[in-house]
Amino acid sequence: MAGVLRITFSKFLNSKNVQSFMLPNSVNELIIRGIISKAAKIPAKAKKPAPWPYEHKKFTLFHYFFDKTSSRIDENSKIIVVEGPLAAGKSKFASQLACELDMLYLPEANLDMLYINPYGFDLKTLDPQLPESCRSFDVSDWLKNPKHYKAATFQLNQHGIKFSQYIDALAHVLSTGQGVVLDRCVYSDFVFAEAMYSQKFISKEVKNKYYQFRRNSIDELLRPHLVIYLDVPVEKTLENIKKRNFSMEVNSPAINKDYLTTMETFYKQHYLKQISKHAHLLVYDWSEGGDPEVVIEDIERIDFEKEENDAKENDWDFRMEDEWGVARHKYSDGKFKLMNYLNIPCVDIKELMIDGDDLYHYCKVLEEAPGMKFDEGFNAAMGDKGILFKTSTKPRETLPRVERRFP
Repeated sequence: MAGVLRITFSKFLNSKNVQSFMLPNSVNELIIRGIISKAAKIPAKAKKPAPWPYEHKKFTLFHYFFDKTSSRIDENSKIIVVEGPLAAGKSKFASQLACELDMLYLPEANLDMLYINPYGFDLKTLDPQLPESCRSFDVSDWLKNPKHYKAATFQLNQHGIKFSQYIDALAHVLSTGQGVVLDRCVYSDFVFAEAMYSQKFISKEVKNKYYQFRRNSIDELLRPHLVIYLDVPVEKTLENIKKRNFSMEVNSPAINKDYLTTMETFYKQHYLKQISKHAHLLVYDWSEGGDPEVVIEDIERIDFEKEENDAKENDWDFRMEDEWGVARHKYSDGKFKLMNYLNIPCVDIKELMIDGDDLYHYCKVLEEAPGMKFDEGFNAAMGDKGILFKTSTKPRETLPRVERRFP
């Protein structure tokens, strides 16, 4: 019977119907070739389809048959993550790298991406009207008071916003073919949780709950193709923090040698070791900064072709067109379902709970805020037009690409 099944399956793969769903060799070669900088790139002979507007248009079963995902994929359709300690110069470097490689730059995920609504209204301004348990608490609040009980919610929210942003990055690559450069990502977020726990900013119960959130969600993602770590010693990091002079960082009781040392330890002994099994890794001494051109040359030398028995890029090992299409649909249209993996009960941890009356009051205040009464596009008071003729809301919630604000 096994022999019959093997022969039948072989005939099935050789049939014309199935071959139409297999990736041609030319496409496979494009997918595995090394990344090329904008300056060195040679125009492709075949014109790629225009980027799919995934933020505003669904990718349905009908589109699946006529809009092939692999037709947009090329050698630069990669996800690159820039990691490193505080004040290492990651944002500037990642932005420059994205420009040189003709990729999209996504700034470090931050809670301002949630607190500023689509109409530009800052939800943090509602805090005086809200009970303490429902007020905003972002990085600036944490820097002032790292032992506040809401530090627990803050760290879980940080994981959530990074998870959301990484889904957006995957949707962008698969829908447009353009690569993405991220300033940090959800895979390294546990480094901060461990550093906070080491300083007793969060309890052991909160740390365990954090890892429950992580385990329940992170396997739904595709790991990056390349991680670049900008290495800066702890003492130099403290100097850099003073030099850039963000008052809340400089005067914060949270940012100390022990906290930064724990971050460095978990970065190097845990995160980099884990991620290097699945992604290519480049590490640079960035104590005095560095030359992005040198990094680009190193990137161009990387052979992204998957080797047998090598776990690197296993997540991206799609051999058939339908595999690309399924992944594209999952991240472009299935974001709401993916975010539900973070809906984990927290009734066993006091600092993560909100009183029912407080929550009711919060919802009433939020509903009256500018642009919050109805879904985006349906708020006449905010200038939205043609509401009567709109039949649906936006297909997905894509995070704004804004840098973190430091007062």
